[in-house]
Amino acid sequence: MKKRLVILGSSGSIGISALDVVAKNPERIDIIGLSVHSNIDPLRQQIEKFEPEYVAVSDPDSCRRFKDSFQSDKTVLLNPDIGIEYLAELEQADIVLNAVVGAAGLKASLKTVRAGKRLALANKESMVIGGELINKDAADSGAEIIPVDSEHSAIWQALFSGKKKEVRKILLTGSGGPFRELPLEEFDKITRARALNHPTWNMGPKITVDSATMMNKGLEILEAMHLFRVPVDKIEVVIHPQSIIHSMVEFIDSSIIAQLSSPDMRLPIAYALFFPERIAGDYGYIDLTEIGELNFYKPDFEKFVLLKMAFQIAETGGTAAAVYNAANEIAVEAFLKETIDFRSIPDIIINTVEKHNSVEGPSLEEILAADRWARITAREIMR
Repeated sequence: MKKRLVILGSSGSIGISALDVVAKNPERIDIIGLSVHSNIDPLRQQIEKFEPEYVAVSDPDSCRRFKDSFQSDKTVLLNPDIGIEYLAELEQADIVLNAVVGAAGLKASLKTVRAGKRLALANKESMVIGGELINKDAADSGAEIIPVDSEHSAIWQALFSGKKKEVRKILLTGSGGPFRELPLEEFDKITRARALNHPTWNMGPKITVDSATMMNKGLEILEAMHLFRVPVDKIEVVIHPQSIIHSMVEFIDSSIIAQLSSPDMRLPIAYALFFPERIAGDYGYIDLTEIGELNFYKPDFEKFVLLKMAFQIAETGGTAAAVYNAANEIAVEAFLKETIDFRSIPDIIINTVEKHNSVEGPSLEEILAADRWARITAREIMR
């Protein structure tokens, strides 16, 4: 029986990769819902190709422009105020792929798991800031949460090799980004163009900058802690420039299980959509003899202070993660607009977090309030 899929964030790099996976497996999966924020041109083409039942454009101005030229007998355009959340719990859907960028994805993740559906989670921020709520609601409804991040997909797969009590350590790998070898004193010279030139991955601008600051790895630490329900002292970051080993799990018998593949997001996307099956797909078979060697290094916490900060945020708990994430979103947005320099990004985040009094065991409303507060505070710091 064909699976029915909703993609939230279909115009981003994850959404486009997911649609490629769907297009190659038309006998296995149908698209029934798509959403974008404001990038409406790709959506027109996607509607024509996949004929979804519903689409949503969450930015009101973009939705009005889209509606003026939208014509379809097969597809319903949803109101921008409720569109994403409606799709997140769409009755007909079997799977919701949440590829929304940033904290905006939290409500959608909660809607999906409360509806008891499979959540293919690419929006790491929702697990970072609301992991306890998502896990509780998923346990109550029986929803599956399957990670789409390549690292967390690798960990998910490796964990099948043993029991949770047998896990000694999660080894979270990262390429180190484009500035792994750049001396700290040269960080002042980093431009927008340089930060967006990632050595191994083709990603959207926000996550590419996060990779350059290693904030992305910091968020992945917090995501892994909630996804796999392990204490942060069982998570270790390993720099692996080739991005062939996507992460590893070390067990108490001293064995390490790793997942290797080419750096292509279509593979973890396909895994999340079709699990427990593995579907044939040539996403770049690797020849280890051609690769020759794989290298591993310890992270430089002096250069990449946001990575070190993630461990501190994990220890603090509560709403600290929401503030850490929201301040980063504001700082990266400003950097992409070239209104601040690269080295200001961590300064803004650190200053914002230091001003916050974390709330323990927060409700959704308290998480969202902390998120709003952090955005206002980060903007004030930048003035």
